[in-house]
Amino acid sequence: MSKGKVAIIMGSQSDLKVMSEAAKVLDELKVDYDVSIVSAHRTPERMFKFAQGAKSNGYHVIIAGAGGAAHLPGMVASLTILPVIGVPVKSSNSIDGWDSVLSILQMPGGVPVATVALDGAKNAGILAAQIIANFDQEVAKSLEDYKKQMKDKVMESAENLEANGWKSNKVGF
Repeated sequence: MSKGKVAIIMGSQSDLKVMSEAAKVLDELKVDYDVSIVSAHRTPERMFKFAQGAKSNGYHVIIAGAGGAAHLPGMVASLTILPVIGVPVKSSNSIDGWDSVLSILQMPGGVPVATVALDGAKNAGILAAQIIANFDQEVAKSLEDYKKQMKDKVMESAENLEANGWKSNKVGF
């Protein structure tokens, strides 16, 4: 596995379906990670302990997913110098996901949180790997291969579309 380590945290078990996409892409890119539940509202002491100890526990990047009021990414970012990537999650108590997006996106100056799209945990995983790739050549190589595979898939789809027309069933991602 990689020299860098990522923490994937979420506010509740219900976020796992979305947040597992970050884990899947980190597996594919051969990046070491841990997954846990750390609620900003229900377990604030746990959140403080996690965030304040994240660097000394070997993490290099934190991916934090949360729905509704979505305070977890920002609160964690306020307690650590590590980069935090926020994943807004469209939860059952969410206002179509916008409350989560805005809660994570609109951080005050001095407390940055990189924010991906609503339910965008896959991109959060890729971004975390890109950060780690700055000091881990194996992860950099994995990312280069990953991006080449995406390009090859698009080129194959374009060729199929141009050769067979839009009505063919051979087009798709």
